[in-house]
Amino acid sequence: MMEEAKLDSKSKSIPNENLRFGERALSAGGAAFISAVIVNPLDVVKTRLQAQAAGVPYQGSCRLGCFDTNSTLVHDLRSSSSPGMCRITGSASVCSDHQYKGTLDVFYKIIRQEGFSRLWRGTNASLALAVPTVGIYMPCYDYFRNRMEGFTTEKSPTLTPYVPLVAGIIARSLACISCYPVELAKTRMQAFKGTQRDVKLPGVWKTLVDVINPVKGSSNGQNYRMLWTGLGAQLARDVPFSAICWSILEHTRRSIFSFMGEEPRAGSIIGANFTAGFVAGGVAAAVTCPLDVAKTRRQIEKNRDRAMTMTTRQTLAEIWRDGGMRGMFSGAGARVGRAGPSVAIVVSFYEVVKYGLHNFHQQ
Repeated sequence: MMEEAKLDSKSKSIPNENLRFGERALSAGGAAFISAVIVNPLDVVKTRLQAQAAGVPYQGSCRLGCFDTNSTLVHDLRSSSSPGMCRITGSASVCSDHQYKGTLDVFYKIIRQEGFSRLWRGTNASLALAVPTVGIYMPCYDYFRNRMEGFTTEKSPTLTPYVPLVAGIIARSLACISCYPVELAKTRMQAFKGTQRDVKLPGVWKTLVDVINPVKGSSNGQNYRMLWTGLGAQLARDVPFSAICWSILEHTRRSIFSFMGEEPRAGSIIGANFTAGFVAGGVAAAVTCPLDVAKTRRQIEKNRDRAMTMTTRQTLAEIWRDGGMRGMFSGAGARVGRAGPSVAIVVSFYEVVKYGLHNFHQQ
């Protein structure tokens, strides 16, 4: 009886059962568009901090060089597979100008050295990724949650609290796999900075072409596998993120609706979902930060052989060896600062548009 009351309360607060999949996808796509534009600067900052921790030598007078013990040749750290010793080259004063010290320092240096607009570097990739990904993710989550809750309430009520966790995992996995190459392009676009303000940097298509064919004329059939390097790390991050996020979000927003104790309207739907999404997104982002660092490191790897053989477990061990706990949580502040508002905006916008469409159908 109690479970039926819970399910009834949920259906009253989030009326969506009569909406078609296309309408849900449209709601989710609109939410993703708004979120991607607003939080993209934090995404750039997070990626720069993680890329720097991985040893990406940002262009300028200071960079990280690897010297072969038997040669004076200088290698780029991320493309060098030969053993040797690595050290910072360049004067200390110049080096400090090119090294990021934290979230606010990244904001300041990107604006000063590259221009304000570079904070939205990769926004086109974010939009190309977010709109279809969330358009698949949110409607699929709704579908699986409603189906599984109906089944567990009838057959096994004790399993009902775990439905959001399972539905989130399945929906996120489908969305992640279907749009992964664009995610790879977005990370690479955000990780590497330009040397001149007025020079147009490569877009999504050019970035993906460079991934497949880094040396002109070297393309072959196996190169297309590079488009999926780091997919395992992406799933390793997104699956637990979704499980944690939805478990917290569903419980929190139902508690808020229950506390309000009134028929939900547009304002209360936005408020409850925004609050629940902000809390759930922030907690899930903090917990899964080491997996996000591993994902970034695998996606920016330019050595083809290394990229194809790396595993998430090996990458995490490498991060721990190089930077310890600090390395595991590099960019954590920017990641949490991005994920909380992002989830809050997407969920609240998605739910209020569904509410509006539901009322439209009733009338």
